[in-house]
Amino acid sequence: MLMVIESFSEKDTVDAGERLGRLLKPGDVAAFYGGLGAGKTAFIRGVARGLGLDARVSSPTFTIVNEYLGPVPLFHFDMYRLGSSDELFEIGWEDYLTRGGVCCVEWTENVEDAMPQGTVRVRIAKTGDSSRRIEISGVGQ
Repeated sequence: MLMVIESFSEKDTVDAGERLGRLLKPGDVAAFYGGLGAGKTAFIRGVARGLGLDARVSSPTFTIVNEYLGPVPLFHFDMYRLGSSDELFEIGWEDYLTRGGVCCVEWTENVEDAMPQGTVRVRIAKTGDSSRRIEISGVGQ
């Protein structure tokens, strides 16, 4: 199933993420695609809210992964600086997949072959200064 959401503000993008966060369950992986400034981190801020987390979500560009602990933990990855999925496995990717949380992965293009079967795909495209087209596939599979 493909869901398409038109966002006209950062708030709309966060709200869309919150709706997805309510649908995700422990062990789910969500892969994010979109250029710099597309709104991936804003969307993941909403996912955290939808998971019931009260956290200040920020991009883990320099740390590779930020962990937000709660009833369902959120593991927020940024693969922008990784050259291959080998580097992802070196930082314990397989362990994160079994820790009972939700993994959100920005810049999935760099580690596509590490994504497990059933990964939810979120594609965010800028359609204007503050508008976005968000396509979500793979929910509930």
